[in-house]
Amino acid sequence: MRLISNLKLLIICLFISACDSDDGAELLLNNNTILSEVLSVNIYEEDAVIACAASTDYDANLVNVYFYPEAGAQSFKLYETDAFTVNGEDFSEYNFIDLETKPLFNGALRFFETTSNAAWFTVVYQVGDVIKVATPVRNKKSSQPSQWTDEVLINQQQSGMPIFSWDVLSEENNAIFFEVLTTESSDLISGTYTYNNQFQYYKLDNVVLNITPDTPPNLISGNNYIFTVMDVSLDNWVNQVIMTPFTVE
Repeated sequence: MRLISNLKLLIICLFISACDSDDGAELLLNNNTILSEVLSVNIYEEDAVIACAASTDYDANLVNVYFYPEAGAQSFKLYETDAFTVNGEDFSEYNFIDLETKPLFNGALRFFETTSNAAWFTVVYQVGDVIKVATPVRNKKSSQPSQWTDEVLINQQQSGMPIFSWDVLSEENNAIFFEVLTTESSDLISGTYTYNNQFQYYKLDNVVLNITPDTPPNLISGNNYIFTVMDVSLDNWVNQVIMTPFTVE
């Protein structure tokens, strides 16, 4: 899976509310509607943006395409194929969709909201003079809608360092897990990726990518937090979203 291989590269190279964005920046992307035409006249990097997509819990026809904007990223764009495209790697099949982004976790991540039946999506943005393109994301809202649940086992035997564990919806479909811990007001505390269906705050033993912006704070006894997990497949579709509030003991 190219996402997993690129996570390793991102580890080496490293690397939320209002609807503010940098979408209006007029830079190298111009008004070209076909992605291959944009890339043909610009410096670009493939598989350089971490992105995934999920159908929502309140409207099965609505898809959120999530992505992580690195520092300095601007001019966020969503491209999509038609509903019948088989090869998600062919950029000549991708057309620009005029949508603005919305913040997730108070801006630590962002997402596009769409009802499209496209077979594939990709997210594109600009950093300096370089166009960065996400690994293609498969749209499975009809064939495999994302499941939403709050079922997480939380072990708080170790003070301030809860262990979160959860069931895997499908071992066959799972490629990686994205875990997020936030405050009640959705401020990001930590963001991590693991191959295991377990994460302990704040231990990095099984973490393969860490997007936590700063040194994470100690959790405060009696305070409420929110834990979220995305179970991501090989083609970057989110099989399951697990989200639960909890109180630190």
